[in-house]
Amino acid sequence: MGKTEVQQDTYLVGLGVSPGIGIGRVCLLNRLSSIAEWTIDEDEIEIEIQRFRHALTEAASQLREVKQNISRQPHLREHIYILDTHLLILEDELLTERTEVLIRQKINAESALDQTLKQLRVMFETIEDEYLRERSSDLDAVGQRLQRILAGVNDATLEQIEEKSLVAAHDLSPADTMQLDKNKVVGFLTDRGGKTSHTAILARSLGIPAVVGLESATVIVDNAMPAIIDGSTGVVILNPSEETFKEYLKRKLAFEYLEKELTSYRDLPAETSDHVEVALRTNLELLSEVPAALNDGAVGIGLYRTEFLYMNRNEPPGEAEQFDTYSKIVQRLAPHPVTIRTLDAGGDKFIADMSLEHEDNPAMGLRAVRFSLREVDLFKTQLRAILRASAMGQVRIMFPMISGVAEIRTCKRILRSVKNELEQEGILFDPQIKVGIMIETPSAVIIASLLAKEVDFFSIGTNDLIQYCLAVDRGNEHVAYLYEPLHPAILRALKQVCDAAHEADIEVGMCGEMAAEPLYVPVLLGLGLNELSMNHACIPRVKRVLRNLTRVEGVELLNQLLQLSTGKEIATYIEREMRRRLPDLFGDFVI
Repeated sequence: MGKTEVQQDTYLVGLGVSPGIGIGRVCLLNRLSSIAEWTIDEDEIEIEIQRFRHALTEAASQLREVKQNISRQPHLREHIYILDTHLLILEDELLTERTEVLIRQKINAESALDQTLKQLRVMFETIEDEYLRERSSDLDAVGQRLQRILAGVNDATLEQIEEKSLVAAHDLSPADTMQLDKNKVVGFLTDRGGKTSHTAILARSLGIPAVVGLESATVIVDNAMPAIIDGSTGVVILNPSEETFKEYLKRKLAFEYLEKELTSYRDLPAETSDHVEVALRTNLELLSEVPAALNDGAVGIGLYRTEFLYMNRNEPPGEAEQFDTYSKIVQRLAPHPVTIRTLDAGGDKFIADMSLEHEDNPAMGLRAVRFSLREVDLFKTQLRAILRASAMGQVRIMFPMISGVAEIRTCKRILRSVKNELEQEGILFDPQIKVGIMIETPSAVIIASLLAKEVDFFSIGTNDLIQYCLAVDRGNEHVAYLYEPLHPAILRALKQVCDAAHEADIEVGMCGEMAAEPLYVPVLLGLGLNELSMNHACIPRVKRVLRNLTRVEGVELLNQLLQLSTGKEIATYIEREMRRRLPDLFGDFVI
């Protein structure tokens, strides 16, 4: 059956994950549409196991070859860790042993692998943290590579891409993305993917506009079809009219001019035009990301996720391994501060031998600090490593998902006991290390004035806070439209937290996605936030807006917004005001 004819100016909407405008013709990458399944005989079991093991060996060989090619490209060298992650997945016993067990049940290798991948994917889907949940894309990439090898499919299409192509695929693995030639590929679009997937991160590093999460674009598009993608807004236009083409060509030129101008902001202070400083820090979890973060102007880490140390292993990392990782990060960022968040996940998601019960609602179950307070020995091991790293530079400890005063007091008591142990052992650490909490539950907002008396700083995690306050799962397509960062309830919640912090004379920052949105900068200024932490690639844009506003303007705008009744009214008002006040930044294009 052929594809349905696509009308002129057909619009598709996905997630814009790498800004910029791409104009060209579609190059559709072929991928496996189905997995072969059949029952094997007893005498075929060893043959299928050998086929699977051969696929593992061949996949590792392919990844090492890509890695060798990437090592010769300076702008991609820092992302080699992604390929190392894929190589580790190939060696993971959960993947290899489970697949071979299924093959021994007389299932062919392709089907056994597919079933194993589905089981492992379920484990990832229960993770609440969006960044970590999207790491399942790495598992999928490895699985797809193995399935292509088992099926004998060669990806020669990547080498046959012509100039000014828009690559379209069901999904692109990080290894695929690394091999895209920026001189030929002007953008890509995929059915799958999220904002924090490795593929999205690579697209931003390469400077290739990208739209992901389109669900069924590859069913609609065809080879050589003219198209436009807007990686800022997530819009894809198929068969654009002459008028649409001219409009987007104008936007493309405007965007490219702004991109060149942004580089001049890298070393400028992050301050308003009336000289109010706001620390712009980065969210990250891997040492290899530090050079890019510093290059984009990050002054420290506002959220260092420690979960990666606990993933894809049967036992939790020991104190020595954690100390080695934390100390390297701290030394690389010195003299800037590094805020280390303690483990923010349920143990069953990362540590196989702990075998915690399945939870029907993990978002409100045994996760984050609740898990740490149940597994005290695990918690103390992590605190020891963090404290030891504090002797190497400026470190702050942050506890996630605090919902009451009792929790933070218990955390502080355990921290004091660990400090005493280290003192008795003669091990150096910073005795004045700052302790903070993430504000991401409605209860923490309501008692913010009480919590402020217990800690040195607040960091607002807007991703979870918005979901919990509005009772909206933004991953649920039926209610995602209700996820509104500018909802009146959210603005009031943020103001209550910031007011409580100011009254207690403690610092207050934000490390959720709201911090990275240039349009929200005046609101965050008006709230009086001391620190904004985000993906490092967003820092230049946020800094550019920040330096063109005054704190007074932010306060005035926030007071106006608090008078409005709906999220839509607030969003419309702030968009209109920013276009009026800063037309060169918020004109017809998205910065």
